[in-house]
Amino acid sequence: MAEAADFQGTSPSPARRWLRRSGALLAGAPLLAGLLQLPAASHADAVGRTALQDASGSGSVAIALDSLSPTVPTDGDTLTVSGTVTNNGKQAVTDAHVGLRVGPELTTRSGIDSAARDSDSLQGPTGTEVGGKYGEDFAKLTPGVAEPFSISVPVDKLDLGDDGVYQFAVSLSGQTSAQPWDQVLGIQRTFLPWQPDAADTKTKTTFLWPLVSDVHMTAETGSNQQQTPVFLNDDLAKAISPGGRLDEMLSLGKNLDVTWVIDPDLLASVDAMTGSYKIQTAGGTTAGTHQAIAKQWLDELQKAVADKEVVALPFADPDLASLAHNGTSVTGSLSHLKEATDVAATTVKTVLHVTPTTDFAWPVDGAVDPSIVKVATSAGADQIIARSDSLQESGGLSYTPSAARPIGGGVTAVVADSRLSTAFQGDLSKAAASTLAVQRFLAQSLALNTQTNKQRTIVVAPQRIPTTRQAQAMAEAVTDLEAGNWSQSEKLTAAAKAKPDPGATTKVPPASEYPSSLRRQELPRSAFEQIAGTQDKLDNFRVILSNESRVVTPFGRAMNREMSTSWRGRPYAAQSFRTDVDTYLSGLTGQVRLIDKSDTKLSGRSATIPVTVQNNLVQGVQHLVLRLTSNSPTRLKIGDDAYDEQPIAVSGGHSQTVKFTTTAKANGQATVTAQLYTEDGQKYGGPVSFEVKVTEFTATVMLVIGGGFLLLVLAGFRMYTQRKRAAAREAAENGPDDTAAEGDEGPENPEGPERRLKEESGTDARADDPQQPSDPTADTAAESTDPSGTGERVDR
Repeated sequence: MAEAADFQGTSPSPARRWLRRSGALLAGAPLLAGLLQLPAASHADAVGRTALQDASGSGSVAIALDSLSPTVPTDGDTLTVSGTVTNNGKQAVTDAHVGLRVGPELTTRSGIDSAARDSDSLQGPTGTEVGGKYGEDFAKLTPGVAEPFSISVPVDKLDLGDDGVYQFAVSLSGQTSAQPWDQVLGIQRTFLPWQPDAADTKTKTTFLWPLVSDVHMTAETGSNQQQTPVFLNDDLAKAISPGGRLDEMLSLGKNLDVTWVIDPDLLASVDAMTGSYKIQTAGGTTAGTHQAIAKQWLDELQKAVADKEVVALPFADPDLASLAHNGTSVTGSLSHLKEATDVAATTVKTVLHVTPTTDFAWPVDGAVDPSIVKVATSAGADQIIARSDSLQESGGLSYTPSAARPIGGGVTAVVADSRLSTAFQGDLSKAAASTLAVQRFLAQSLALNTQTNKQRTIVVAPQRIPTTRQAQAMAEAVTDLEAGNWSQSEKLTAAAKAKPDPGATTKVPPASEYPSSLRRQELPRSAFEQIAGTQDKLDNFRVILSNESRVVTPFGRAMNREMSTSWRGRPYAAQSFRTDVDTYLSGLTGQVRLIDKSDTKLSGRSATIPVTVQNNLVQGVQHLVLRLTSNSPTRLKIGDDAYDEQPIAVSGGHSQTVKFTTTAKANGQATVTAQLYTEDGQKYGGPVSFEVKVTEFTATVMLVIGGGFLLLVLAGFRMYTQRKRAAAREAAENGPDDTAAEGDEGPENPEGPERRLKEESGTDARADDPQQPSDPTADTAAESTDPSGTGERVDR
């Protein structure tokens, strides 16, 4: 154009044309740069945004939206937004401006999901910034420094249109030294539910408020009358103390119109803390000291649920999916679920003085398959709390149907909405994360209500054990929902009885569609086998107890706890708990035992063998049988056979000795085994074996002994006869005429005493003494001086 203006009708040289074109290009460069900075056609802005975005598409400035109030604005309100902006780049941001932007209305629930995923991306729509004074400026944002902001704007300045959900954003614009033009460097999107007037049809919303905890009590109890319970640790006391998680759940829930879903084990554990209790330590146990806190928490809970609906889970909240997938093939596993269900109502009624509903089953994350449904209903539940991401819609409905679905066999699936139920998962420890979660929940609820004019009943089933911050966000969302114009509260029992939508899915997904992430967290088959082994040991123990409830009750509840859903993700802790329960039971059964015996000797044909049973329990034992068995009955018989048995009953803290009659059949060693049995023939405890050395006298030996005794009798008779004869001879020799006069002493006769001794004894003093003519003939030959023969015994 310049060429034509200056040299019209002429043809300039190539060099001149090149100079003129270069000059025109240089002259137009500033204008081109200015045009590129215009918002309407901002090529430079697009280039700048690309250069300042990270891999996720977010800007170099992070915006934290810490609060938005009111969460559900209405006509005449002033919306206040506050938070912080942080420059995460390496260059300072100058001429920064924080503004509010209202985006388009989001008409679908999936549209809300998409906006939430790209909440801080510069690539998505940003909306029109609210003009005027409704913003905040910063001369400079230093890298790494968070700057607070707070902006208030009348709702009527936001130009909101029809009822619905609007995208709402806070953005920061500014420039850097490398790119000195105004551009959006950061954005944070959220949602603004807009329902200023009451909706023509309101959604009936049921919000479950779970009061569930980890396992805290062991199987161990004291030997005193009160059976002082023992806790794993002091974590439960912290949770129910002011500021603790369970205390916060109670404080928040008592002001909400919700359905309480309670694990009876939690109530039993806190109730046990109101009295004397102990806590396990590395060196034993120590006394618990939080009785007052436990009493206060229970008192507050009783007041909170006095006029509310209470649903009781089976005791200790057993893992239905683990049981269905890994436990049903193990004998007795389903009986534990039935016991946990039976004791649930009694526990809640005893502690809270309300009658709970017990016919609801709640699998983990609401994930179901046919086996889970079968296990859940086996214990008496006919209503199963599922979730819509498990029981997915396949009928092509254009709206979210009501929760109740008949799934066959008289069972109702109460399908919780997955978007609303998962809104409060994740880390909500920061205020910004909590604010976004609340706004997203409210937006999804309103979007659901606007889908159709048909009234529906929706159930929200959040995570079982929310953190304190998650619970606070949940409570805020429920409070705002109750204050809104599109929802009304409903009880779970009413939601389960609501008329189902004809087009809603009623087919339970197959086991192959069960989430693998959940399956990896399940209790293994070995866990149920270990529980079955403990149960067998308990069954064998209980039959001998005079007061079995002292043992059966705490161990029964301990085995319920071994199946708890709370063990998911903690396999080592779960294994340790099961092992401790089994070990403690083994220790108790070992308190009733046989006392070890040392080897013994048995002389004679028969004798008794004593065996002692010791009972170190505080209660008596009965219905026991002690059997003593000879492993060599041909050598030693017990009673009339190879074994004998006697009934046993031993008082607590005492011992009892039982004597068994034995009969020897032959000499030698015989092994004898003592074993306790229950009356139904089951072995109790280990055997005690010992050796018995039999030294029985045979018939030959008895004949020899009898013969020796006869010889002794005959020898005695012979000595008597000889003495009688000697006395007669002496009387004949010393007649009356030869008798010396009284007092006369004849001449000394040195043979006199010796001679008399010989005659009295019937033998000579010496064998070689010469015989006198007057001596009578001897009755026996002179004794030989040779040694006696074998078997001989000489009695004098």
